[in-house]
Amino acid sequence: MAYSKENYDRVKQEIAGRRQRAFAEYEMRAAETASTLPEVYELNRKIAMTGPKILDAAMEHRLDDDALESIKKENTALREKLRRVLEKNGYPADYLEVKYTCEKCGDTGYVGIDMCSCMKEALTRAEFQSSGLSRLAETQSFETFDLSFYTGRDLDLMKINLERLREFTDNFSEETSDSFILLGATGLGKTHLSTSVAARVIERGYSVIYESAQDVISTFEQIRFGRDYTSGRDKEYQDCDLLIIDDLGVEVSNQFTVSCIYNVINSRLVRGKPTIINTNLSQGEMRQRYADRITSRIFGEFRPLLFTGLDVRQQKIGRAMK
Repeated sequence: MAYSKENYDRVKQEIAGRRQRAFAEYEMRAAETASTLPEVYELNRKIAMTGPKILDAAMEHRLDDDALESIKKENTALREKLRRVLEKNGYPADYLEVKYTCEKCGDTGYVGIDMCSCMKEALTRAEFQSSGLSRLAETQSFETFDLSFYTGRDLDLMKINLERLREFTDNFSEETSDSFILLGATGLGKTHLSTSVAARVIERGYSVIYESAQDVISTFEQIRFGRDYTSGRDKEYQDCDLLIIDDLGVEVSNQFTVSCIYNVINSRLVRGKPTIINTNLSQGEMRQRYADRITSRIFGEFRPLLFTGLDVRQQKIGRAMK
């Protein structure tokens, strides 16, 4: 599974910080007890010598199974005695143990060579935040998509759309998945279903960016006119496993914006990376707005899903007023 490098580095740093805090808190507790309980200090010192004892025995070729077992038994006896002394003096028995946030990995992020579940969960949360989905995903999922707002042919079409996007999500691969363009008037469920796709793909461990076409354009404007060369967002548009561009056609259209949209779409197609585009424009309106340079690439390479029916938002208002 692929995560964005920025999120991976940030989460790894956060987990390392947890480990550092756990050791710092342990050292404070050790210093506290050492100043008032000499016996605790001496026991703690002997326990700390276990590692060096094993190393010395290994370097002197004395570390056979019996010697190792003897050192382990001595260490266990010392720890048990330390626990009794602590309890006798009013401290919890585990007061001088390092308290990790995740005991499974010891706040390293890995169990052996495998990524720990705590790190996977942290990465998933980070991907949600950076994708632009955190607020939408709270209410919009495949499970909350309501087909009762559609009837007749509109319902038939929506069932097909729902099935195809579920299948896309369940079988998602950043290298083999199709790209989609969701076409239809506002309020018909395009954003809801594309959000559902994004949330599920992120949960499976892939990186997703979900942004409006205007936000994509703004990124390139900042780079070109604001001389912001450090954000790296433009590269993330190319590198993320799934890019979702919402509201294509709402942005101001000129030579620069058309070029930006084309470069993002084309670069992902060349690299075989899937993209989902939501638009209120028809194919004819897209051709007038973007000419063949973009339109032919989209309708030649993207699978179209048509959304028809009555505005769901207006229907919800009508139901609420009854």
